[in-house]
Amino acid sequence: MLSPNRLEASPGIAVAPGRAECGAFPRTAGAVPRLCLPLVLLLLALTPRADSSWWYIGALGARVICDNIPGLVNKQRQLCQRYPDIMQSVGEGAKEWIRECQHQFRHHRWNCSTLDRDHTVFGRVMLRSSREAAFVYAISSAGVVYAITRACSQGDLKVCSCDPLKRGRSKDERGEFDWGGCSDNINYGIRFAKAFVDAKEKKVKDARALMNLHNNRCGRMAVKRFLKLECKCHGVSGSCTLRTCWLAMSDFRKTGDYLRKKYNGAIQVTMNQDGTGFTVANKNFRKPTKTDLVYFENSPDYCVMDKSAGSLGTAGRVCSKASRGTDGCEVMCCGRGYDTTRVTRVTKCECKFHWCCAVRCKECEDTVDVHTCKAPKRAEWLDQT
Repeated sequence: MLSPNRLEASPGIAVAPGRAECGAFPRTAGAVPRLCLPLVLLLLALTPRADSSWWYIGALGARVICDNIPGLVNKQRQLCQRYPDIMQSVGEGAKEWIRECQHQFRHHRWNCSTLDRDHTVFGRVMLRSSREAAFVYAISSAGVVYAITRACSQGDLKVCSCDPLKRGRSKDERGEFDWGGCSDNINYGIRFAKAFVDAKEKKVKDARALMNLHNNRCGRMAVKRFLKLECKCHGVSGSCTLRTCWLAMSDFRKTGDYLRKKYNGAIQVTMNQDGTGFTVANKNFRKPTKTDLVYFENSPDYCVMDKSAGSLGTAGRVCSKASRGTDGCEVMCCGRGYDTTRVTRVTKCECKFHWCCAVRCKECEDTVDVHTCKAPKRAEWLDQT
């Protein structure tokens, strides 16, 4: 965390209005004699968070060495040292949730770009308490749950295996069944993810930490939401008079799709006056629930490169000339126009199956137009850097 004398104002975060009451602090050496509670909350809300993140574990691959991971707090480092095999799973999970983030935003100005050899992974874009930050914290927390739970079921970890509670008989709308197979131990995945991911936020008592904790929880619960009951039938000719069932996680894409919808409907909030929760920034909107993503600040437009905001801009991004959506050239290029290049692609075509057992294809050439966003005029670019 940055020290108090390095606080930077961030105009998008506000404290809920209310009656200002000042409280006296003990007059010890170095103590501030009086501070109003709203002022304290405002200072907490404006604390920038640009330090390193556990997300960097994904870049280390098999070289996860706890003492070399920047940005871990003591509890995270202790968990890392105690459970090195779980950290390997967390690292693999980090690659997966980053890929999912990039898939979900592949047609948007902000496309979940990561920075090579940068310990913050996403750069300064995560400084702003925006929708994008809310999504990244949720999907990253979900990714840890998914990776650890999967590793438990696959027998990759010594400390966990299949869900030990899924034993005996149970029933659903189709009738009774026996628990069997290997049910995914998602409760262990959630417990470890909460202990590891939330450790840093619980160490800091500010508005951004409160926002991150809320969105972390949304991500964890999103994975559990898509547990499905899978069954195998037993009986004469598979008549299903007897069933053996187990709980299994759905593909991570379902979690990504769900959190993307939550991103679209994310609710802008302010921290309440006592610093324990949120109030809606716009009184015309509903209060956030435990499943809603929350954010404090409006997002930049991500049109041009802006180092202070962490925006990479959209110059050179491929766009669709025909689309009227976010991937369309008009929206993606922010009205700057686009360049068109004619390229020749070689693709597999006229594939046929030959007995046994090969598929042989011809190579076909296809000429297509590729549209890429123009760079901003130099004067416009300089204004943002």
